[in-house]
Amino acid sequence: MSAATLPAPTAAAAAAPRLLEIEGLKVQFRTDDGWVRAVDGVDIGVDRGETLSVVGESGCGKTVTAMTILKLIAMPPGRIAEGRILWQGRDLVPLKPDQMRGIRAREIGFVFQEPMTSLNPVYTVGEQIAEAVREHEGLSRRAALDRAAEMLKLVHIPNPGRRIHDYPHQFSGGMRQRVMIAMALSCNPKLLIADEPTTALDVTIQAQILDLMQEMKERLGMAVLLITHAMGVVAETAQRVVVMYAGKVIEEAPVEALFARPLHPYTQGLIRSIPRLDLAATEHRRLEAIPGTVPSLLHPPQGCRFAARCRFAVEACLADQPALREITPGHKAACIRAEEIS
Repeated sequence: MSAATLPAPTAAAAAAPRLLEIEGLKVQFRTDDGWVRAVDGVDIGVDRGETLSVVGESGCGKTVTAMTILKLIAMPPGRIAEGRILWQGRDLVPLKPDQMRGIRAREIGFVFQEPMTSLNPVYTVGEQIAEAVREHEGLSRRAALDRAAEMLKLVHIPNPGRRIHDYPHQFSGGMRQRVMIAMALSCNPKLLIADEPTTALDVTIQAQILDLMQEMKERLGMAVLLITHAMGVVAETAQRVVVMYAGKVIEEAPVEALFARPLHPYTQGLIRSIPRLDLAATEHRRLEAIPGTVPSLLHPPQGCRFAARCRFAVEACLADQPALREITPGHKAACIRAEEIS
C-alpha cells in the first residue's frame, strides 16, 4: 500500500494527545576527547495509529533517538542530558530499570537492525518469543510457546508449530527479521519501533518485510516509528517524515508534501540521490551526491550544521543555528532560506 492511499488522521485523532512526544531530547556519549552530542535538542511526536519515518544518513542520531526511548543505550558512557520522553503523557526519562521493563515489549515493541546479532543463538526462537510473553502476561511455559507459534503464523512463517523449536541460524535473513517482528508484537504493543528493519536484505525480501509491517499495523491498530536511510522506503510506507542531520531535526512534513516540495537543502539532496526509473529511458544523468562530510559532533559548528556542504549557504548561515519553523501548514524546516530555494 502506498503512502498516498493511507487514511488521513481524523480531526478527533489530530486533536487527541500524541501517543509519544519527545521534547528537547539531548543524548551524549563520553569519549576520551569529550562529550559527543549524538542527539542535540530533538522534538518528535508520534500520533496514534500513524507511521512516522525518521530518515537521515548514518551517524545523524536517528537510531540513538529510537533506542533512548526505551533506554537501550549504555549508560554510561551515554547519558540523557536534557529533555523529556512522554509516553501517553508519562515521562520515561526518570524511570528506573525495573519500571522500564514494564514498558518494553508490552507497550512499545522494538525491531532491531540486525536480527542475527539480536537473537540469542543458543535458544530456540520459540523460547525467545515466549520469554517476553511469560514476563508480561504471566502465561505458563506451554501457553507461552503456543503464543509463540501463533505469532510465527501471524508473520507468515510456514510450519510454525515445528519452527518454534529451531534456532536462529536455521532461518534465512528475511525469516529472522520476521521472527524479530513476531517477538516485538507478541504482547500487542501500541507502538512498534523498527530500526532499519530491511537493512542487508535483498529488494524482494525488503518489500515483503515492509508489507508485513503494514499488515500488522492495520491488524493490531498500532503506531509505527520507522528508522531508515532509504527515501524509497519512506515514500512507500510513511504518513509523516522527520529528517535528521548531525543530531538535529532539520525538516518535518507529511510524506506527500516532503517529496513534492522539500524545503531544506539536505532533504533536496537526499531526494535527488534516488534513481528515477521513470526517467531512465529518456534522460541519461549521473545521480547527484551531497559533497563533504558530516561535522564532528564533539565540536559542532556554531551556525547551521549543514552550511559547509550547502550550495545555498550565505554568511548568516554560519552565525547561528536556524530554528525549526513552520513554513507551510504542517511543514517545518530549519533553514533561513527555505522559502527562496524550495
